Amino acid sequence: MEENNIGTGTDIVSELANMDFSKIALSDVIGYLVQFGKNVLLAIVVYFVGRFIIKYAVKALRAVTQKRGVEASLTSFLNSLISISLNLLLAIIIIGILGIDTSSFLAVFASAGIAVGMALSGTLQNFAGGVLILLLKPYKVGDFIEAQGFAGTVREIQIFNTVMTTPDNQTIIIPNGPLATGSLKNSTKAPDRRVDINVEVAYGSNPDEVRKVINDIINADERIMKGPADRAPFIPMTTMGASSIVFQMRVWAKASDYWPVKFDTTEKVYRELGKAGIEIPFQQIDVHVKKG
Repeated sequence: MEENNIGTGTDIVSELANMDFSKIALSDVIGYLVQFGKNVLLAIVVYFVGRFIIKYAVKALRAVTQKRGVEASLTSFLNSLISISLNLLLAIIIIGILGIDTSSFLAVFASAGIAVGMALSGTLQNFAGGVLILLLKPYKVGDFIEAQGFAGTVREIQIFNTVMTTPDNQTIIIPNGPLATGSLKNSTKAPDRRVDINVEVAYGSNPDEVRKVINDIINADERIMKGPADRAPFIPMTTMGASSIVFQMRVWAKASDYWPVKFDTTEKVYRELGKAGIEIPFQQIDVHVKKG
């Protein structure tokens, strides 16, 4: 038994000594080079195909944003963002094709993304709000809006903030995040606006005479719309107050004429009622004294 074992061990050592390791190593190297060459060729093909797809995608995005009238600054930013993201994805795919482990790259990118997201959470919210505002257009430059406790005319829509000017020429800067998610009143988005003016006259005034004075004012003002039916002037008696009866003058005008019509018409009503002898009463209290 021992002789057989010794003989077998000697045979194995003899075979190992007679093997040509150079040929084995050379074949392995050739096989590796052939496989690597295939991977390189595939990576080159994927690179050119990927670049073509990225170029087409960026071009399509630019066409869509221009068709929707998106601001030039946002269009440029989105194009750059999409291009960088797609090129980064293409690089990771090519690295994987070449046989390099991409898990470490993905882990680094994911960690960096989480860190940046946590540090810039508020800024990113405002950026997303700016994108939504520029895409959906709840308001545009030149609109008069009321939001976040402020009212003014929009002067500039930036990526992170909206700049507007109040009627007394103060500059207000509001982050886009709250504007995109909160309530907002746009007074100039519609082309027409209804102008409501309350007209108070004394008890005993003839309603027909009051309406005649108001209608004369309306007919003389070309800025006030006379039709169609849903835009026709309407003068209802709305309230019988403590010391007066109240008519509400409801007329329509272009949104750009709203304040001029309101101010001018209010003054004309005051003047014309006085000329017609219709009293505009002061608030008063009648006191009756009874003798005991």
